[in-house]
Amino acid sequence: MTSGEPRNAASADGTALFQPLSERMRPRTLDEVVGQPHLLAAGAPLRVALEAGRIPSMVLWGPPGVGKTTLARLIAQYSDAQFLTLSAVLAGVKDIREATAKAQAERSGLVPRRTVLFIDEIHRFNKSQQDALLPFVEDGTLTLIGATTENPSFELNGALLSRLRVFVLRALDEAAIRALIERALSEPQRGLGAAPDALPEGWLAHIAESADGDARRALILLETAFELWRAEARGSAGAADDDLLQKLIGRGLRRFDKQGDNFYDQISAMHKSVRGSDPDAALYWFARMLDGGADAGYIARRVVRMAVEDIGLADPRALQISLEAWDAYERLGSPEGDLALAQAVVYVAVAAKSNAAYTAFGAARAAVEAHGSLEVPMHLRNAPTKLMKGLGYGEGYRYDHAEDAAHAAGQQFLPDALVGKQFYAPTTRGLEGKIGEKLAALRAANRANNRNGQKDG
Repeated sequence: MTSGEPRNAASADGTALFQPLSERMRPRTLDEVVGQPHLLAAGAPLRVALEAGRIPSMVLWGPPGVGKTTLARLIAQYSDAQFLTLSAVLAGVKDIREATAKAQAERSGLVPRRTVLFIDEIHRFNKSQQDALLPFVEDGTLTLIGATTENPSFELNGALLSRLRVFVLRALDEAAIRALIERALSEPQRGLGAAPDALPEGWLAHIAESADGDARRALILLETAFELWRAEARGSAGAADDDLLQKLIGRGLRRFDKQGDNFYDQISAMHKSVRGSDPDAALYWFARMLDGGADAGYIARRVVRMAVEDIGLADPRALQISLEAWDAYERLGSPEGDLALAQAVVYVAVAAKSNAAYTAFGAARAAVEAHGSLEVPMHLRNAPTKLMKGLGYGEGYRYDHAEDAAHAAGQQFLPDALVGKQFYAPTTRGLEGKIGEKLAALRAANRANNRNGQKDG
């Protein structure tokens, strides 16, 4: 940059001089908003409401950098409303009361106006703070717009959520990010005022990809890349260009929150990929979670659960391999131990699948709840004392090892009310197919050798 050359055209405005590019390029109209066509395209629900002047109280839910604050400002602008803003990180009930007082004054003025109260990070409000909003949202004193990156179903209390419409904003795709940064690069007043080819070929695409759906991140990267290129790399070419950009961007971070929706969505995707016998998808989600900072020990525990819940007796080795991988990770740590977990993920994905034992256990528990404390049949009861033997405890019990094939066929083991009930229905897949054949033979022997009125167990 030469002496006396303005940093960009926006520098003529003293305020804009200190504003980051992401703030200067904030959309001024709905048509400038990139992405969110499901909400803002012609005929989309939010656009229709805005154009009709029917602005409901709402919560805007989406990842960072997708335009929640921008959209709230535009809603106030389109409805010609007083726009008030609070951050739930800093505000309390006192601030809510001050905001409602301003809203009431505006409502009762000579020219009554609507008040839009925008609360950023609204999920950080506690129950009492959320409750303080209820009467003013209910009577229309405030049109509340909350922004959150967290699932409103879990973070907002039911009374407030029932008064709000939920609009889900999506991460921007690379095409939307590319359009945004091209506009910011060439826009003469608010942007960088540069020609489209001001940056080396491929940089814009790399920035759009590295932004990972976050418009704010994209504009920060663009502004820094532009200044770096002008100051240090003007006239260079080839691989050095890419090296310079890589130093600027560094290692990209994908969206992930260790206790939020991304966390549970990704572990759910991994589990379902294993259940669906897709090792490629299972490995991808495993890698995504590690990349995002998930605790590998937690993932190991979930792989063990997959081995028990979705594979079971179709391949008992899956449980053994999963436990051994977990143990290897505990001994080796990351990154060496990650490979052991990856191998377990592949194995449980390709193993034969059965949830028969899982389903059988659930059915047995349901029977316990449905039938209460059923008595243990007398012949199965323990008889350690003479009195108990005299009362008939253990009488008639047949010792299986003393019978042919070590099976006392026809002996009852379930309580009387559940005789004949079968919880476990093995599949024909993997080892469980052999187990099913054996169990079928045992049950047939029970039916054929039913003695003394006992039905098969």
